[in-house]
Amino acid sequence: MMERFTGAFTQQEPIPEAGIEAAIAVMRGGRLHRYNTIGDEVAEVALLEQEFAAYTGAKFALAVASGGYALGAALRAVGVCAGDPVLTNAFTLAPVPGAIAAVGAVPVFVDVTRDLVIDLTHLERMIGETGARVLMLSHMRGHLCDMDALMAICDANGVQVIEDCAHTMGAAWNGVPSGRHGVIGCYSTQTYKHMNSGEGGFLISDDPEIMARAILLSGSYMLYDRHLAAPAPEVFEALRMETPNVSGRMDNLRAAILRPQLRDIETQVDRWNALYRTVEAGLENTPGLSIITRPPQERIVGSSIQFLLDGWDGDRVVEVINRCAARGVELKWFGAADPVAFTSRYQHWRYAPSQDLPQTDAVLAGLIDMRLPLTFNTEDCALIARIIRAEVSAVYQSA
Repeated sequence: MMERFTGAFTQQEPIPEAGIEAAIAVMRGGRLHRYNTIGDEVAEVALLEQEFAAYTGAKFALAVASGGYALGAALRAVGVCAGDPVLTNAFTLAPVPGAIAAVGAVPVFVDVTRDLVIDLTHLERMIGETGARVLMLSHMRGHLCDMDALMAICDANGVQVIEDCAHTMGAAWNGVPSGRHGVIGCYSTQTYKHMNSGEGGFLISDDPEIMARAILLSGSYMLYDRHLAAPAPEVFEALRMETPNVSGRMDNLRAAILRPQLRDIETQVDRWNALYRTVEAGLENTPGLSIITRPPQERIVGSSIQFLLDGWDGDRVVEVINRCAARGVELKWFGAADPVAFTSRYQHWRYAPSQDLPQTDAVLAGLIDMRLPLTFNTEDCALIARIIRAEVSAVYQSA
């Protein structure tokens, strides 16, 4: 009998009991707003920020309403203005160029390689051609480029790096946590990310002026002294009257849910990586399928896995997706002509200037993506790999 997988690719683990109890306590107290404290009470959001700064090794941290809000606040905090060119990967998700466009700046896409990371040669060329002074680097689907080489290029050209770490919370390059190379790191705690509060996000930085701007932008009013992971009050003095309020605060309810998850993040990373390595091993040497190379300098967080069907025409890719779906395995394709759910690509974002990137197009044409939620175990992942291997092999051999 043909094997079939019966799990759900969008089902997350439940919120830890400690998070549920803390959330109930917040609701019973009624003080959900981060600045609604009594006496010397410290808000859940302030405690979470302090703990997240300690986890990443950053001097400052700010919790916000979403990862997308974090990206927009980061752009404003580094001084991006309307009309400024901002570089970003051509392989990313819509909130990244969306954040650039939302501040009135111009998204400029940089090619990606077959390893799904930004092409450093093209990056250097685009810096020269556009005069851009900001790179919003998307660690898309958890893939880290050579961060030492990238920072050398950007530092030499006066380019500030904002890291989009929505898929790399817990990852590292050469032992340096994702988010700690650039001037700001941005994270998401949306349900499909590495901590789950439905929506939410963080910014981290060691730069006091940039973080003070971000805190004021987030809607701190003049209550920034209630933060535990913020610059000193005097840093805010020159900025507080000229920085607009673009409210995007995290609330205490979400912070209460997240604090126990942060304590468990290292264990969760190990679990994800066990799932990833199981699928990776099961797909090795599959005819017509290429696995993405992960360099030894990279500590991954394998919450999803990608592979390439190099040189396949669209009809055969769709046949693989449909055959796997019939056996319970949900794959996403980044080469489809029309966007499907989360899988859109740079040509679909018409608020950005049109670009011709044949190298990236060739990569996306065969790029398959699959979630690995922690509700799966390694036996599930071995079965999933067997199904993908069988269906890819069948379609490949029928050509």
